[in-house]
Amino acid sequence: MKYILVTGGVISGIGKGIIASSVGTILKSCGLHVTAIKIDPYINIDAGTFSPYEHVVPHITDAIQERVMRQAKVSVDDDGIEPEVCVIELGGTVGDIESMPFIEAFRQFQFKVKRENFCNIHVSLVPQPNSTGEQKTKPTQNSVRELRGLGLSPDLIVCRCSTPLETAVKEKISMFCHVEPEQVICIQDVSSIYRVPLLLEDQGMLEFFCRRLDLSIEMRPRKMLTKWKEMSDRSDRLLEQTSIALVGKYTKLSDSYASVIKALEHSALAINYKLEVKYIDSADLEPAALQEEPVKYHEAWQKLCSADGVLVPGGFGVRGTEGKIQAINWARRQKKPFLDANSTEFDPETKHPVVIEMPEHNPGQMGGTMRLGKRRTLFKNTSRKLYGDAEYVDERHRHRFEVNPELKQHFEDRGFRFVGQDLEGERMEIIELDDHPYFVGVQYHPEFTSRPIKPSPPYFGLLLAASGKLQNYLQKGCRLSPR
Repeated sequence: MKYILVTGGVISGIGKGIIASSVGTILKSCGLHVTAIKIDPYINIDAGTFSPYEHVVPHITDAIQERVMRQAKVSVDDDGIEPEVCVIELGGTVGDIESMPFIEAFRQFQFKVKRENFCNIHVSLVPQPNSTGEQKTKPTQNSVRELRGLGLSPDLIVCRCSTPLETAVKEKISMFCHVEPEQVICIQDVSSIYRVPLLLEDQGMLEFFCRRLDLSIEMRPRKMLTKWKEMSDRSDRLLEQTSIALVGKYTKLSDSYASVIKALEHSALAINYKLEVKYIDSADLEPAALQEEPVKYHEAWQKLCSADGVLVPGGFGVRGTEGKIQAINWARRQKKPFLDANSTEFDPETKHPVVIEMPEHNPGQMGGTMRLGKRRTLFKNTSRKLYGDAEYVDERHRHRFEVNPELKQHFEDRGFRFVGQDLEGERMEIIELDDHPYFVGVQYHPEFTSRPIKPSPPYFGLLLAASGKLQNYLQKGCRLSPR
C-alpha cells in the first residue's frame, strides 16, 4: 500500500481537498485502484452534529495509524479489489493546535510504513499583494519550516497563487524549502477546478510518483484523462444557463453545502448548462420574517419564484423548518422541478406522527446514533429510469428519523408515491408526486456519490427538469443528444 498525505499551510481553505482528489484522479486514470481518507480534527462523538458555523477543538485520536491502515484496504470500487494507493487529506492548517496530534501520528506513521511507501504533499499559499504585484514566498517558507519542525518533510510543495509562478520565485522556494525545482508545483487560479488534474499532470506529478513511490505505470494516453480534458474544455464554453434555488439553514456559508453544490454542478455540466445557485435562508421565507424583516422576506421569495428548480438539502433542528415547507409547498403547487435531498424532522409531541424516530435510535441522544453508511434501496419508477433502470441502488445514509410506514397508504391514495423502499419494505427511501414534472424526495444523500463525469441521478433529473429536457431524455431511453 502506498500512502500520499496532503497537508496545508498559511490559511485554511487553501484547496487541499481539490489537490487530494486531483491526485486521485491522475492515479486512477493510470488504472490504479485508489481510495481516499479525510481526517478532520474534531472532538465529538459525532462531529456531524455541529452547525457549519461552529468551530471546535481537537482531541488526540487513539490508534489513528492502525485505523488509517485498516481503512485504506477497504475497496471503494465495484470490483471489490483492494486499493493500491491511499490519498489522505489532513484537515486544518499546519501550526494550528487542532492538527498537532494528527501530524505527530503521521510523523510516526511514515516510519511504520517505510519511506518508499509514504509521500507528503504540502499545499501552501503564495500571495501577490496588489501594492507590489510581487509573488511572496515567505509564508510558504515559514509553513514548510513549521512542518519540518514537527517531523514531516514535504516531497512536493503545491503553491496556490493567482497567476502562474515565476521561474525565479519557484527557484527561491526550491532553495529555501530544501526541494528540487521540479518538486515545486504551481496551481494558479483557473476557470474551472476540473483543470487542476491536468495542471498537475503537465508539471510531471505522475512521473514523480512513479519514481518516489516505485509505481509501475505505463506512460501511455489514458482514456479517462482524455474525457476529463474534454469535460474541462466544455465547461469553458457553456452559454445557456439554468438556476436552482437552494433553500437551507446555513446559506451564509456556501461551504456548508459543498457536496450539494458540486452535485448540482456535475449535473449542469452534463447537460451543457451554466449553473446559477440562488441561496435562500429558509427562515426568510416564513411569515414571521414578513413582520420582522420584510425586505429579506420579499427578496427571498423573489429568488425562489425566479428559479428554474428548487432544492431543499437536509438540516437539523426546528429553526427554518417552516420556511422549507413553504418552499416545498410552492414548488408542488407551481409545478416547479423539486428535489428534497434528505430530511430529518422534529416535534415529539405531535398528534400526527408523519415522521418518526427509527425504532433502533436512542431518543434524546444526538451523537453517534444515526443510520449511517451505504444502504440498499429497491426501485419502482421515474427515479429507477434515471438510475439506468436498475432494480436497486446503494446510496449513503445519514439520518435518525423516517416516514411513518403506517401512513404509507394514506399518502399514496393522494398521489404521493413511495417509489423506493429498503430491503424489508419498512423504510420509505424515495417519493415522487403524480402529475408533476419532477417532484422527488430521497431519504439518503445522493450528492455523496456524485462525480464530475458521472453525476448523481436525482440531481441530474432535477437539472434536466429545470432546463425542460427531462421528458425528452426519458423518451430517448435516458440518453443525451450528441451535442
